[in-house]
Amino acid sequence: MSHQKADFIVIGAGIGGASLAYWLSQSARVIMLEREAQPGYHSTGRSAALFMESYGPAQVRALTRASLDFFNNPPASFCEHPLLSPRGAFVFGGIGQEAELDAHEASVRETSSPCERLSAAEAVEFLPVLRRELVIGGVLEKDAADIDVDALLQGFLRSARKNGSSTVFGVDITSIQHSGGVWQVDTSQGSYQAQVVVNAAGAWADLVAQMAGAMPVGLVPKRRSAFIFTPPEGIPSAHWPLFLDVTQSFYIKPDAGMLLGSPCNEDPVLPHDVQAEELDIAIAIDNIQRFTTLQIRRPSHVWAGLRSFVADGELVGGFDGHLPGFFWAAGQGGYGIQSAPAAGKYYADVLLGKAAANAYAGFGFDPARISPARFQS
Repeated sequence: MSHQKADFIVIGAGIGGASLAYWLSQSARVIMLEREAQPGYHSTGRSAALFMESYGPAQVRALTRASLDFFNNPPASFCEHPLLSPRGAFVFGGIGQEAELDAHEASVRETSSPCERLSAAEAVEFLPVLRRELVIGGVLEKDAADIDVDALLQGFLRSARKNGSSTVFGVDITSIQHSGGVWQVDTSQGSYQAQVVVNAAGAWADLVAQMAGAMPVGLVPKRRSAFIFTPPEGIPSAHWPLFLDVTQSFYIKPDAGMLLGSPCNEDPVLPHDVQAEELDIAIAIDNIQRFTTLQIRRPSHVWAGLRSFVADGELVGGFDGHLPGFFWAAGQGGYGIQSAPAAGKYYADVLLGKAAANAYAGFGFDPARISPARFQS
């Protein structure tokens, strides 16, 4: 049997695999193996697509801030349109949630993201669909922005191909073996060899690790449901920010002339082509209609995506502590897209043996806090 050889094999062509492959391909030969017929099928393509510096745990926020320059100034020919467009994010509190709203405001201000605290009256003037009798005020994060996810993902993949790397779609992996300093990945479409395998398999990352003989990190895929519904007549909504209550019982975001809603659910599931549950949608609609005057009769479209977490909620990135040449790029939760440029660059620098440890120290990034070693004894 013939073997296709590369410097690196990346398992997974979602935003995690694509971003690091882009950076790696500038000085190395990369083969990406993707089980689906298209990239970003399970998580990347089902994202709410928001850049929000205050969103996520500490290391995610650091890498998100470190990604901002790339989003604002992508390389020439990377994409045809800006990757970010103005949106804003507004988190409001209900009666009795003053402490939670104070804590959220403090978290936003820690990131240096411009924000403004609005009173109850100001909140309702800003978003007239909020119920005045229930809302105590809110925090507006002005620099939150919409991300053109498809342009970002395709930019990474297209640029990697231009650099000589390749992606194989519709691949079923049958075995992953290490011998003589070389990894061999056998698949339904042939065998591939490289000195390093990168595990960017998203919700399947622990399963891929076990195939390779690595200790799992306790990754838990979680379902997040969403739906599209018609905005209210007579009230312009296209300019609204993404808005949600401080306990995250729902969020709403304008989307191509419609409104996107979600119950913000995180339901543990096995990795699969996840679908929305009717109960999730019903709960979101009930919460939305409780806090706002919006009336949702029938969503026009419903779906769900997978967001995969480890116990502390941070990313999992770095070489495995026990298997030589096995590298983790997983555990992205719901933050993988907004942190992808910097995370991919950091991972690539480590893989290429560059001095990467302090690359983003100025943003508060600590590589040890995302290392797989924290879960592997």
